[in-house]
Amino acid sequence: MKMETAMDTQEDYILICAPTKAGEHFIKLLVMKGARFAGLANNPAEKQRLAELGVEVIFEVDTRHLNTWLRPPFPVGRIYLFESSVALCCRYVQMCRTWTSGPISVITTSMRPRLVYKGLGADNVIYSHSGHVSHLAAECE
Repeated sequence: MKMETAMDTQEDYILICAPTKAGEHFIKLLVMKGARFAGLANNPAEKQRLAELGVEVIFEVDTRHLNTWLRPPFPVGRIYLFESSVALCCRYVQMCRTWTSGPISVITTSMRPRLVYKGLGADNVIYSHSGHVSHLAAECE
């Protein structure tokens, strides 16, 4: 029996946590490309912000309580987590790893947490001081 990966199906959603300017720019690129994606938020204000950016599907989670980390009601493929807080991003990596066998990428402006994110299940940790990560949108076709 073959295990289906995120690359095998067009129905998977790209999941994005974008609390930074770089994340907002990435969302705008995906909207322009017509990519199938969903936003990830951990509070109503973040959910509203994603909606204002044009994100049509938003999954809100409570990152404080492990027993509330439910799977989204849609299939998840690639995941992009833009770091605004190391602690919050660590919780997102732990949570999201159970939702997909696809790659999880963390985009950070700090070199320090690289091994922490990898240890928690991130496939890629991308350091970007400038926040220019438009090259990642090419993976989302």
